[in-house]
Amino acid sequence: MRFATAAPALAVHAAWRIHGAGRLAVTALAGVSLEVWPGELVAVMGPSGSGKSTLLNLAGGLDQPTRGDVRIMGTSTVGRRPAALAQLRRRHLGLVFQELNLVGSLTALENVALPRELDGVPVRTARREAGEALEAVGLGHRADRFPARLSGGEQQRVAIARALVGGRRLVLADEPTGALDTSTGDEVLRLIRERCDTGAAALVVTHNPRHAAWADRVVFLRDGREATRSDYGAEPFGAARPADRAAPADGRGLSAPTAGGTLGAPGVEGPARGSGELPLAGLAAALEAPR
Repeated sequence: MRFATAAPALAVHAAWRIHGAGRLAVTALAGVSLEVWPGELVAVMGPSGSGKSTLLNLAGGLDQPTRGDVRIMGTSTVGRRPAALAQLRRRHLGLVFQELNLVGSLTALENVALPRELDGVPVRTARREAGEALEAVGLGHRADRFPARLSGGEQQRVAIARALVGGRRLVLADEPTGALDTSTGDEVLRLIRERCDTGAAALVVTHNPRHAAWADRVVFLRDGREATRSDYGAEPFGAARPADRAAPADGRGLSAPTAGGTLGAPGVEGPARGSGELPLAGLAAALEAPR
């Protein structure tokens, strides 16, 4: 559900990312534009090498576009100094990477509290908030464990708690459920979905159609570009929702991976929430297929 605000939480305008120059130039992203508004969860899908992680790096101010513009909470990242970008990220962004980047010498609680302490929040307050975030991802009983004593899935949940702590208004996640089993992955997407339903915005890269189904919109990339309808073919849009993913009876979708409203490809109106159709699996297969 989009909240009525003056500006999107994230705006990417005609962004290009080209590595190298001349004959050796490699285009990782080619003129992609998107907006993510408060209240929205937007998923990004596409085959390996399609530009998903590049887009996320630009969205988080971790890299600069070769051309185009990226704005976080109305502030352009282009040309800003690294210290200013770091401050912008600490203030507004929750980041979840494929590489979890947990600090091995800190406990789970201390890892989650760290960004809040860097923001100048009193230690006691930061750790109380961190404890609440760990409880939300089911790891309150592991708060005193160091990363080496946590499973891969538990480490992933610590990283997600760190991204959600302190009410950050924009969450960027690169395969946040990659190391998790199905039920835990669904729980993580539910947490992100609930944060969006309270006014945050989220951009989530995923290969998994089940998890993309939590999104309000899905952006499909291929070869660094936003894919058009002709990239998919007609058949995938008629794919039926698998029987084990029927819409929940309450219609809200927050307890099952069918939440998120309209799903579909650029220029194509997808099925509405609870409509009983979910073409994402077919679309993902079409994107993965060689041309």
